[in-house]
Amino acid sequence: MIQLSHQGNIHILAINAPEGNAVDEKLVAAMHEALDSVEAVVGDGPGALVITGSGKAFSVGLNVPVVMQYAPEKIEVFNKALKKLFGRLMNFKMPTVAAINGHAFAAGAFLTLACDYRVMRNDRGWFCFSEVDVGVPIGAAEMAMAKDKLSASVCRDAVLTGKRYTSAEGLAVNIIDEVCSEEDLIPTALEMMSDLAEKKRGIFKALKKTLYGKTAAGLGVNDE
Repeated sequence: MIQLSHQGNIHILAINAPEGNAVDEKLVAAMHEALDSVEAVVGDGPGALVITGSGKAFSVGLNVPVVMQYAPEKIEVFNKALKKLFGRLMNFKMPTVAAINGHAFAAGAFLTLACDYRVMRNDRGWFCFSEVDVGVPIGAAEMAMAKDKLSASVCRDAVLTGKRYTSAEGLAVNIIDEVCSEEDLIPTALEMMSDLAEKKRGIFKALKKTLYGKTAAGLGVNDE
């Protein structure tokens, strides 16, 4: 479900889950476990994290058929764990980049926003907040994350219209930081992280907490 590898001090977390890397309780738990592993290896030394998907999708969002079967108390636990995953990445003590290999919808789109940077392949995939078209509200904490990472007008249009942004369109409005070919996706992500990986962990985390700490706290993370 999660494959971890590394290139030097840059760690690569690849999601390889069913149904377009759809998000459910098992995937969220595996993501937290993978982040624990990366943090343990890096410690206070140099390091960075690349998150990518597999197949045609980065992540198509919630695994709706599975999540809809959860009992109410399990849904509450799942929602808390998912929000904590977003907040944890926002406050992560090392630089992060989402290498978007395909569609990033709904929860998958928010997962990319939780990262510091985004690079997307130029020939496949959309970035989309699909909630408006599937009738699912966006929580206040997740909306705060979108407001932190996107300009006001882009956030408005993405949320209210459900627009599907290609990589070129995302680049034009600063949703995406870099665009490249599929074969260059991971090399580009690694290059983006190469200098940042050497930054001192303490000051890097402190600055990220100043940037995003209020939103991360709303997502259930204070100083992790």
